[in-house]
Amino acid sequence: MMGLPPRAATDEVTARFLDYRELLFAIGYNMLGSVTDTEDVLQEAWLAWAARHRDPAAPPVDNARAYLARVVANQALARRTEIGRRRETYIGPWLPEPLVTADDDTASGVVERKESLSMAVLVVLETLSPLERAVFVLHDVFGFEHPEIADMLGRSPAAVRQLASRARKHIQARRPRQRTDGLPADITERLAEATLRGDLATMLEVLAPDVTLWTDSDGRGPAQSLAPVHGREAVAAVFMAVAADLPEGNLALRYRWVAEDPCVLVFSDDSPLAAVIVDLTAAGDRIQTIYSITNPYKLSRVN
Repeated sequence: MMGLPPRAATDEVTARFLDYRELLFAIGYNMLGSVTDTEDVLQEAWLAWAARHRDPAAPPVDNARAYLARVVANQALARRTEIGRRRETYIGPWLPEPLVTADDDTASGVVERKESLSMAVLVVLETLSPLERAVFVLHDVFGFEHPEIADMLGRSPAAVRQLASRARKHIQARRPRQRTDGLPADITERLAEATLRGDLATMLEVLAPDVTLWTDSDGRGPAQSLAPVHGREAVAAVFMAVAADLPEGNLALRYRWVAEDPCVLVFSDDSPLAAVIVDLTAAGDRIQTIYSITNPYKLSRVN
């Protein structure tokens, strides 16, 4: 980390920050949908935290969790402007950068990341205003009270309650359907392996009739759909075409998780080509939505 305080205070100050790092990462990521931007926000939060402890005139921080959450939330809100500018020139749909974990990731921080919002909910959050999203994430996801959030964001409690109400109504109106417990990993594996085999019948079997495919490529990668693809036959045709155009070499599939969603990673000679995340129907027996991320920039942290 940059900007560490004097040695005598470093260990205690750093330890207190690291105690909350995974919480802060989750807040930033759920507000931004970008791992890279979230890491930048955490760096700014660390610098603010260290500077506060270097200032002998600064009053002590009574509630480190709330203080650091406020710094991260405001840094994330400021960064939304830059993200918005990048989105203006983005080619095709924009999806959150996948935060991939493996089945055996049991460290407390990784578990907290697994409990982050699903890809489907993150996509819905993209339709909120930055302030609505911040309030929803802080209150509904992480349990901060409205007066706390008002203090964090420099708004009145009444304004925060109004933002929370608008955000919640919007999320409920567009929220992905609730599903029963199915076999998402098994269905994901069947789709992936059928695609590589060119097994159209199996693909049609695991896809819901009204399935939707979202592809985030920014004009790069093996799939470059510039609009969502709807319908089982149309989605299957896209997967068949992509499989036919995959580069020759050592293709490998690795099965992971993105929050609560199953994910298949496609590699060619150890280089990631795609992260394919699925969301099931309410019955849990077919795939309702597919989020395919092939933008190499968004796959740079995938392994």
